[in-house]
Amino acid sequence: LRPGRHPGTGRGPHPVRLRGGPVVTTSQPTTTQPATGEPTTAEPTVVTYREALREALREALAGDDRTFLMGEDVGAYGGCFGVSSGLLAEFGPLSVRDSPLSESAIVGAGIGAALGGLRPIVEVMTVNFSLLALDQILNNAATLRHMSGGQFDVPLVIRMTTGAGRQLAAQHSHSLEGWYAHIPGIKVLAPATVDDARGMLRAALADPDPVLLFEHGSLYPTKGTLSAPGGVDDITPAAVRRPGTDLTFVAYGGTLAKALDAAEELAAQGIEAEVLDLRVLRPLDDATIMASVARTHRVVVVDEGWRSGSLAAEISARIMEQAFWDLEAPVARVCSAEVPIPYAAHLEQAALPQVPDLVAAAREVLDPRG
Repeated sequence: LRPGRHPGTGRGPHPVRLRGGPVVTTSQPTTTQPATGEPTTAEPTVVTYREALREALREALAGDDRTFLMGEDVGAYGGCFGVSSGLLAEFGPLSVRDSPLSESAIVGAGIGAALGGLRPIVEVMTVNFSLLALDQILNNAATLRHMSGGQFDVPLVIRMTTGAGRQLAAQHSHSLEGWYAHIPGIKVLAPATVDDARGMLRAALADPDPVLLFEHGSLYPTKGTLSAPGGVDDITPAAVRRPGTDLTFVAYGGTLAKALDAAEELAAQGIEAEVLDLRVLRPLDDATIMASVARTHRVVVVDEGWRSGSLAAEISARIMEQAFWDLEAPVARVCSAEVPIPYAAHLEQAALPQVPDLVAAAREVLDPRG
């Protein structure tokens, strides 16, 4: 069994012996110390979103013997989207476990392991497959603390890919995170930056309740600058990614980049848009949203989900309830077309929120009379 932290240094990972196998030595990044003995300042690292997630998994597996990763093809294949590539060789089959093709069984086993004191990370390949585990998530993971009178924690993290834009057609292009944000008893995260992709997992594992981590598939190859370790400890607040004074774009996950691009286009026309990254979909950070509304007085909510019954509708309603007198125009929503996501690239792009749609919505709230 992997013994965890080194008894001498207190650090991990370190050489381990797998049952019935050879000694496997895993790597640990080090920082060179100058002759003065003073620590060096690490240079900013540019990584992909995929690599940031992998580093988060590596840190989790190295830092706590109770943590393990489980899911379809997460081991030898390295995960459907390559996030866990190399982790099986580094940590062994007790820490990185390939599972049968049964989402209900995977999530159910994760719930049982969490109840038993472990810290499981369950990977569900894409969000549509999570519907096969909805009974486990809704009726077990989300309810056990309440139904036990607070006696049982369920420290389970469920990762899944969400979103469209990759020509995976109607069955693998859903954005159902708004559905899960409807459920009490769980937290719902949507990291849009490499820092959040790495840091949110650590914070999620420390949470005593189930946490769902939605990774937009279009983000995996995108690059960003990774801050020093330990940069994200709080999975509560939204974040202002771009300050502005004329209107607010509320976005998250895969829509954040489009909101930032739209804000840049508007800035060239003399319009300063604030861009708010929700980061956390349940619980929503009402205070940060309302503070932005109070600054800009106009709001465009961007949501890749379908418009009817959407997360965008919930945010719009909350703004109306809590910040009505700060508004100078009705809240606008830019959502996906209410159709199954097409396979053909040009039709798929037409069905999704795009930068021109955001710019048009911004102009409408700035001048509702045209």
